[in-house]
Amino acid sequence: MNKALTRILDSKMVPIVRGQSPEDVLKIAWSLHEGGVQVIEITLNSPKALESIELVSRELGNVMTVGAGTVLDPESARAALLAGASFILAPSVNTETIKMTKRYGAVSIPGAMTPTEIVTAYESGCDIVKVFPVTTLGPDYIKDLKGPLGHIPLMPTGGVDLANFEAYLKNGAVACGLGSSLVHSKTEINQAYLKNLTDKARQFTLLTEQFKGGTKK
Repeated sequence: MNKALTRILDSKMVPIVRGQSPEDVLKIAWSLHEGGVQVIEITLNSPKALESIELVSRELGNVMTVGAGTVLDPESARAALLAGASFILAPSVNTETIKMTKRYGAVSIPGAMTPTEIVTAYESGCDIVKVFPVTTLGPDYIKDLKGPLGHIPLMPTGGVDLANFEAYLKNGAVACGLGSSLVHSKTEINQAYLKNLTDKARQFTLLTEQFKGGTKK
């Protein structure tokens, strides 16, 4: 199995970093790593996003898998992969982006919402489907999807927090995308923030321990 895919499935979470400068992204990445996080997504609608991907991949590549998020087209996917991204996330299903990602041997995680979109994404060759946004539908939606679509790995994103993270995993999610519930994009990046980030990351990490091996212990 692809190393990046193995790490995503093992860690059960993909923290999303959006809107930060490369210098701050690196600080955030180190703080997340100290909290036990092994995977990080850097969105392409962040300032100098490709520079951030390259920087974090170079500095933490041995201990953390770096991916690009908010990837809307194959050209952007290629640029991110050349910068050092090991997986590509998108908010929607773009079959050409999936093809480009797989051509480079990387992990493809497009976003979809309905059963039709999810099946289309999976049949187009992606590795995991990001169910987005699940904010209003909650963990039960994943449980409902897993009935007929149990063979498709699902990663709910949007509104996942410490209160419902465990429920999403229990209902069949292979991992969860974590946005502002972990990395808040509009907070000043100072020592207090970074310490709090490490502490919160550790709380999420501890919750994943009972799901190692694919089933709840």
